[in-house]
Amino acid sequence: MLTVSGLKRLHISVSFDLQDGECVALQGPSGVGKTVLLRAIADLDPNEGTVRLDGALREQMPAPAWRKRVTYLATEPGWWSETVQEHFTAWNDALSLVKCLGLPEDCGPWAVQRLSTGERQRLGLVRALMLRSRVLLLDEPTSALDTASTAAVESLIAARIADGTSVVWSTHDDAQARRVSSRIFAMRPGGHIEESRP
Repeated sequence: MLTVSGLKRLHISVSFDLQDGECVALQGPSGVGKTVLLRAIADLDPNEGTVRLDGALREQMPAPAWRKRVTYLATEPGWWSETVQEHFTAWNDALSLVKCLGLPEDCGPWAVQRLSTGERQRLGLVRALMLRSRVLLLDEPTSALDTASTAAVESLIAARIADGTSVVWSTHDDAQARRVSSRIFAMRPGGHIEESRP
């Protein structure tokens, strides 16, 4: 279980528990602090408060180890090498996920420059899923995708949730929030969340 207690970063102040195999949808207007919250949980930016995974304090493990367990996926993932496959430690192991998301098997040698925004989003998700994280913090992971690709992403994440992965899924799509989650956190101006059921 992920436990967030009194997490403060800039204008946000949030507490909640996330059970194993649970998906919470995070909603709210642009600029309200959804990305700020996700990045703070992943310890990517300075923040105050207590975050625990299975009772273990975040501070008790090195930051890279925490981020492998509690993984943040940006709306536009970062790329640092020329080709797609250079961003994967085991490209062949990633191929089943690549195919699952409707990408061609031969996209490994492709230059990152040639990828569309949607292709980058899907490949960024594959990179995140390869870590086999306990918690996924997804920042609008389907914002650039068509209906078929969105459905493939939702199906893949649902399978991970069924296997016990916990997910916080930021989305502007009300229908998607209801499809993917068991609870909805509406973030309000002032940085607080109001919980509801889909």
